[in-house]
Amino acid sequence: MAQPLLGNSGALSILAGAQTGVSEEDARILRGLRAGIEDAYEELIARYEQPVYGLVYRLLGSQPDACDVVQEVFLKVFRAVNSFRGQSSLRTWIYRIAINEAHNHRRWFVRHCRHEVSFESDHEERGHSLEYALDPGRSPFDQALDNENRTLIERALTRINPVFRTAVVLRDIQNLSYEEIAEILQVSLGTVKSRILRGREALRRELTQQPGAGLAEAMA
Repeated sequence: MAQPLLGNSGALSILAGAQTGVSEEDARILRGLRAGIEDAYEELIARYEQPVYGLVYRLLGSQPDACDVVQEVFLKVFRAVNSFRGQSSLRTWIYRIAINEAHNHRRWFVRHCRHEVSFESDHEERGHSLEYALDPGRSPFDQALDNENRTLIERALTRINPVFRTAVVLRDIQNLSYEEIAEILQVSLGTVKSRILRGREALRRELTQQPGAGLAEAMA
């Protein structure tokens, strides 16, 4: 049985040990959203759609699924904006929703639509979606890898435990701090660091089994 990605929401501040609350910029966007101002909606989408897509895609490994989940994420954000109390940053809240939606989608897929998909058949699709997922603020992870190596890592990510995959994606691809990840996943800093270490080790093991095994050493 798959482990839940998120823990007890009531323990967020105690477990994470990070400062909570929205910034002035977040507060401005939230006021606009709650007032139904169209520019606020456009700003939210412009700021978060691409990074949320990149996160969800790397958790699911499918462009169509990621697009569907991202749409659902922002629908939930818009519907729940009046109930958001500002106990975390806006990004933390949105990422938490995105991870939950990706987890729910994967669980539904396994139960109802599981089937084998060859890497050859979706090679072009993966390449296209990766280009879409990258934004101008590319992380050191993306800058250090060419397209071929990035594809190897994307494939290896899909084969490691989803709990560890989530932590690695948030840290090494989304480039979030340990404190932010602890807030998003609602676990302790120690748990975050443990998941990242175990995820990186699992990723290296997967990479050593591929032709480009030297890549595993580069990730060490």
